[in-house]
Amino acid sequence: MSKVGKESVALSTGVAVSSVLVGRFDHALDPKKRLTIPSEWRAAMGSPQYVYVMPDRAEKCLNLVPQAEMEMRLSKLREKALFDPSLNKALQVLGSVSEQLSLDVQGRIRISDRLLKYANLKGVVAMVGSVRMIKLWDLAAIEPEEAVDISALNDALDKLEF
Repeated sequence: MSKVGKESVALSTGVAVSSVLVGRFDHALDPKKRLTIPSEWRAAMGSPQYVYVMPDRAEKCLNLVPQAEMEMRLSKLREKALFDPSLNKALQVLGSVSEQLSLDVQGRIRISDRLLKYANLKGVVAMVGSVRMIKLWDLAAIEPEEAVDISALNDALDKLEF
């Protein structure tokens, strides 16, 4: 289990963006198919009332996007034309495959069966910090937590110019 930062930064838009979401937690879906977001990540996200979940565009997993991150992105979209047909079609597609999920007092969310099935999430879910969001993986589809892929790390650092 990894520690996460707890500071947030206010952008010029006035929206606070959570600190980085790093580390990995493997959590089982409970009998009602609810997933608990670790308290460390909830704190890093500023204890949000809700989060967004949507399929990843490139991999068979789900993206859990913090409230502040989504609001920052939506604020940029609000600057675009309201009645742009292609933009509205894209927003409709995004909206149709995304969910806004409230967190209960224990930090649990209930992802729809449709999205759970898409990512093959059942039993234990690997929750992987991805700096700005959390990736939700089928445990069988991801490397064991003990493994460190130094080649992938080097590629990532090069891509990020870190």
